[in-house]
Amino acid sequence: MEHIDTGGGRDAASRHVPVMLHEVLDLLAPALSTPGAIHVDGTLGMGGHAQAVLEADPQVRLIGIDRDPQALRLAGERLAPFGERVTLVHAVNDEIGAVLDDLGIETVTSAFFDLGVSSLQLDETERGFAYAHDAPLDMRMDPTTGMTAADVLNTYDARDLARVLSDYGEERFARKIAGAIVREREVTPFDRSARLVELLRSTIPMASQRGGGHPAKRTFQALRIEVNEELAGWSRAIPVALERVAVGGRIAVLSFHSLEDRITKRALAAGAASTTPAGLPVELPEHAPELRLLTRGAMTPGEDELATNPRSASVRLRAAERIRTPRRTKGA
Repeated sequence: MEHIDTGGGRDAASRHVPVMLHEVLDLLAPALSTPGAIHVDGTLGMGGHAQAVLEADPQVRLIGIDRDPQALRLAGERLAPFGERVTLVHAVNDEIGAVLDDLGIETVTSAFFDLGVSSLQLDETERGFAYAHDAPLDMRMDPTTGMTAADVLNTYDARDLARVLSDYGEERFARKIAGAIVREREVTPFDRSARLVELLRSTIPMASQRGGGHPAKRTFQALRIEVNEELAGWSRAIPVALERVAVGGRIAVLSFHSLEDRITKRALAAGAASTTPAGLPVELPEHAPELRLLTRGAMTPGEDELATNPRSASVRLRAAERIRTPRRTKGA
């Protein structure tokens, strides 16, 4: 994990509109106003939500984590006026426990995660996240490490490709697409997005294309999730994040598709449920819920936000408050 200096880089504020900013701040406000508050942003991006948190209370300390070095540089410039209140770390969000241990922090008063691909990554054409532009098939959120989307397309067998497209893209024609990819790569390996988009247009039936949006949308989502291990990483990250939130502290999570939101929903629901064994007449303290849900279901963006920020259309916001010590660390 690399600690990042807060300075240098291009302007981030003009490139990023934080999603559901007021709702997130309202949910976190009681925790942010706690004396000595420490807030961890596990998906810092370009720092829009983080800046608002730092402005909300002059005493809040921010630990900002992101796997994307470019995002960290941009956020560093944006947050530089807050000086020593800000610590930025180059890491993946499932390393949150190690990050906090490295900084000597046992618990935090609030945590926030804005999941999925960022505006920066979508808008940087050469990174290959957007199917609207021809670009190298990279899609790594951290371009310094790991396999690329081209590696997946050129090395996975048809069964594994179909699994990725079906599980992560919910693509109806996953097997058909996987077969076409395997045949085409035997002629020439895939290296740029335009060729993949062309294959998808010719493989997915026209009737489905007319009613199902852009034919590349689901495949590009699936490849991005596979390359960055997004769902597996979030499944590992959220229990650790919940455990590190102090009693009275709060966590808020923005998810942009149902697969992420399902993981969040289950983790929060499990923490908010009693573990009292069936037939036990009295709930003992150790079986009481650890969390209190702060949203009824998931919150969604209002009409004004949808009008100004169309990318927010699919977002879901969930939040919870820790109301007692985590079971795993009780008595530790």
